[in-house]
Formats: sequence, C-alpha cells, structure tokens
Amino acid sequence: MRPLIITTFCLLISATLTAQYYPSRTAWATRPAAELELDPGAIDSAVSFALAHEYSGARDLRLAILQSFSREPEHGLRGPTKERGGPAGIILKDGYIVARWGDVDRVDMTFSVTKSYLSTTAGLALEDGLIGSVKDLVGTYVWDGTFAGDHNAQITWEHLLHQTSDWSGQLFGLYDWADRPDREGTLDQWRYRERHPPGTHFKYNDVRVNILAYSLLQVWRRPLPMVLKERIMDPIGASTTWRWFGYDDSWVDLDGVRMQSVSGGGHHGGGLFINTTDHARMGLLFARRGKWEDRQLISRQWTAMVRTPTPANASYGYMWWLNQGPRQWAGVPDHLYYAAGFGGNFIVVDEQQDLVIVTRWLEPSKIGELVRLVYEGVK
Repeated sequence: MRPLIITTFCLLISATLTAQYYPSRTAWATRPAAELELDPGAIDSAVSFALAHEYSGARDLRLAILQSFSREPEHGLRGPTKERGGPAGIILKDGYIVARWGDVDRVDMTFSVTKSYLSTTAGLALEDGLIGSVKDLVGTYVWDGTFAGDHNAQITWEHLLHQTSDWSGQLFGLYDWADRPDREGTLDQWRYRERHPPGTHFKYNDVRVNILAYSLLQVWRRPLPMVLKERIMDPIGASTTWRWFGYDDSWVDLDGVRMQSVSGGGHHGGGLFINTTDHARMGLLFARRGKWEDRQLISRQWTAMVRTPTPANASYGYMWWLNQGPRQWAGVPDHLYYAAGFGGNFIVVDEQQDLVIVTRWLEPSKIGELVRLVYEGVK
C-alpha cells in the first residue's frame, strides 16, 4: 500500500509544480524577470524602447485617421473615435506580469487588432456548428444578395478570413474599391478594375472585413459583442470597460430585433475600444491554445488554424499576422503570431515560450526591434 501512497503523492506534487498560472478577475501576480529565466536588463531595455518610440500620429485620433486615409475617395468618420493615451504595454511570461508601462487600464481604440477578435467569433461559430466548414460558400448562409453574382458567389468563409475574397460591392454606403485603393490609378481605374479569383490575391480591405462581420451576424443572429463577451471575455476575467462598435448606419433587423453590425477596425471610426490588460488576457488565452484554467474556451484546432498562412500571403493567417513571409521580423522566432492595428497596437503570442507582448501606441515600424529586445532576454 505504501508504494501506491508515495506514487500518488509524487503525482500530486508534480501536477502542482507544473500547473499553469492564470490571473483572477481582480488580481494579476507579478514576478521578477530573473525568476522566470528572463534577462532583467533586456526586459528593461524593451520597456525603455517602447516609451521612447511613441506613435508619431496625433493623439486626437479623428485627425490621425483623417490624415492617414485622406487619399481614399469620400473617406470620412462613420463611427465613434476617442482621443488616445500614451505608450502602454504588458509583457507576460508563464502567465505572470514581468513588465508593464503606461496606463494599462485606459480604454483606447485598437483599430485592426479588432480583426483578431472578429476571427475568434468565426472560430466559435465553426465550433458550434453554425458554420460547417471554412471551405463552405458564404452565399449558402447569407442569401440576401450580398454574395450574388458570378464572382461573389465563389467566396468562402476562408477567403474572407484570409482577406483574399476580392468581394465586390457596397456595404453600409462604403464601396470595396474605395478602401485602400492602389497607389497609382484614377477613380475609374479603381472602380472598374479586374477582379481576382477568390483565394488568389491578398488585399487588406476593411469593407470586406466588415462583410465578414455582417455575415457572422447573420449566422449567430445575435450581436457579435454579446457572443464575444459571454464566450471569451467574461470567462477570461476581462474588465467591463471594453466596447465594440460599428458605424452610425450599420444597423440591421434580424428576427424582428435591431442589431448593429460591428466593424473589424477603426478605419472609419468604430471597432474595439479596450484596455491593455484585457488585450493581455486575450493574448494569454491564445498562448495557452484556447484554454483558460480548466475550460477550453475555443478549440486547440482553431488556435492552430489561425496560423495557417494563405497561399496569397505567407505573412497572414485567419486575421492574425504570422512572423513569416515578406513581413517577417528578423532575429526573432518564426513561430510567433500577432494581432496588429493602426497607430502601433500589437498583441504578440508565443505558445512555445508561453510569452505574450502587448504594446500600445508604438511607432509601427519599431515593433520588430521591440520584440527582438525582449527575445534577447529569453534564455
């Protein structure tokens, strides 16, 4: 009997020692970098670097947005905006906070980081059987004419998630061709350009991202912020301060209820408004392959699928960027993946090291260097 008792005791001790730490809703433990086998000097250098390289755009984000996208035909603000704060960030190792800077509880716009949250609602729809496969034609689910025509009828959920759909049309008053048009060309050339077969051409385009959000609203038949809150944000202990907006006119009637179709970014205002700490919780969820404590909130299969690059762009998965292909950061592991948004908003995830880096309002061209500084401290 004694050997069995000893064996059981050893197993319990082993499980305790290897148990992963998760923050509670109200408290998040910190640990010195050295205690988690990180070089404190390298981590301090990364924090100093982030503070010294604030995004150069205006803190009044109305101005920053309008100035940055002024070349787009009839571009304007159609959803809410908010004046931003200064640089802020958190670095996690093994779930513990090893560094933080700035006001990590301030709610700010997060622009295209929203796309990675939107992608998560697609993964949940797949898991629940609301979508049979990412290879399914979207037009078989959304039959109101949004996917009518020879070209649009070929578009699958995967094409929308990969940003390779080349969907053509108008949504909530915005035309696909007017969003991030080619640097060269005229209005007519943009409007009447040749269409690329779905899946063959990558194009970062918010109108088509918003088509994904609209299509997911059709299958969920519930507001996507409500889905995200109940299935992800509440279980991971996120604050009650985040909000997800659409445009002033992006309201639809479903089952006799008026709902807002949210936007996948802040290109015209709207999108996800959230604090840095909540971003860190989302990053930790993905670093743990969709598991939070004893609950698998989103499948491990989905957290692997988001890192499947599109053949049209090796740097892009299902609305997460990959550290591969033309946008690869030199000097850091190629298995990293990350959410990225206008103005230098990033959530960087490393499953293998159980490492998460969240940074807000960093000069976007400096993100590779910041991540390299962190990895100089990884032993």
